[in-house]
Amino acid sequence: MVQKISLTLTAEHHFVLDPERPLESLNPKEMLLYATADCAGRTIVGLLKEHVNDLLRLSISIEGRLSTATVVAESTYSHFNIVYAAECKTLKEQIVVSRAINLAHDKYCGMLQMLRRIAPLSHETSIVTTGETNS
Repeated sequence: MVQKISLTLTAEHHFVLDPERPLESLNPKEMLLYATADCAGRTIVGLLKEHVNDLLRLSISIEGRLSTATVVAESTYSHFNIVYAAECKTLKEQIVVSRAINLAHDKYCGMLQMLRRIAPLSHETSIVTTGETNS
């Protein structure tokens, strides 16, 4: 069974869960995924500091594959995959955002470090530039 959580960055630089899935509806195993996506997002935004406004859009989705067909107490995660999707105006901004995502994923997000100790963790990054490419 695969569980998935997706967060999107707001204009106020907070990450929000899909409104159709309120936080109260998540089971404890999904809460682990939520906390990880939130940690990664906060870390990225923190690394960007003065460049955070370069982001037109940032969403983070994380999937966890459970060892059982349904969620039970004995279920454990056997694999995780996190997807970062960002949109910037310029190529220069894309480079800055890409670096922040990589640093957060590889080094600074403590929740991602913890998940690596539980099961294999893969990731995908997609950054789109929508404006000038020469800036």
